[in-house]
Amino acid sequence: MRHTTDVRKELDDQLAVEEPLEMRILADGFQFRAAVTMRTPGHDFELAAGFLLSEGLVPDAGTVARMFRPEDPHEPQPENVIIVELKPGTPFHPKRLSRNVFTSSSCGICGKNSLDSVWEVCPSRPQGLDGVSPELLCSLPDRLREVQAVFTQTGGLHAAALFDEFGKLLLLREDVGRHNAVDKINGRLLLDDQLPASGRLLLVSGRASFELVQKAVIGGIPALAAVGAPSSLAVLTAREFDMTLVGFLSSKRFNVYSGAERIRKA
Repeated sequence: MRHTTDVRKELDDQLAVEEPLEMRILADGFQFRAAVTMRTPGHDFELAAGFLLSEGLVPDAGTVARMFRPEDPHEPQPENVIIVELKPGTPFHPKRLSRNVFTSSSCGICGKNSLDSVWEVCPSRPQGLDGVSPELLCSLPDRLREVQAVFTQTGGLHAAALFDEFGKLLLLREDVGRHNAVDKINGRLLLDDQLPASGRLLLVSGRASFELVQKAVIGGIPALAAVGAPSSLAVLTAREFDMTLVGFLSSKRFNVYSGAERIRKA
């Protein structure tokens, strides 16, 4: 039902879908529950690959034998489960799953208060992307909105978009969670063996949290831009890894919090 100042009208509305996705790891014949996240269905294999990459459980495409959904007829919701089978001999330590991770669509995994986890998964700094023009940066939010098909219909999804140094759109993913959208980007790059993503720029809707910077670093992406504000830990992490971090990006202005040397002077 829609209300205006003087009118009340019943009508149908389109909503963004939110459902749980359980990710499991199959290693040497044993299956382990890795995590459950709330997500928008679609590109689930990419999401699982990207999430496990960010957790340091799947370091590269060469460790993955296959990804599939359960075939057990007694599985209650096989469409909401992804099993990632590791190749024989791949180092895997089940104790890393002892926290039984649950992530929400809004904040991802909260409570990480140290950069140690980022250094552990990604010991190198992102490279490339020199001389980005301010004009190119300011053009990206409008271009993102032009291709956000599901957001246009529902108004309820975040987006992550990967661009090359010339502003060409390479990948776009939408989800109820910003972190999921970035995991889908990283997962696609992982499965295509295109990591690290040197010389690329990642644009996200909403704010720039620590976890989004962390995921960009792990993907080897040297620049992250957000239409909203960054958090203090996001800025600290970007500076630690020499990543360019841009916030409050619009068609007319932006703030640079780290890595200003990659952006050409106006």
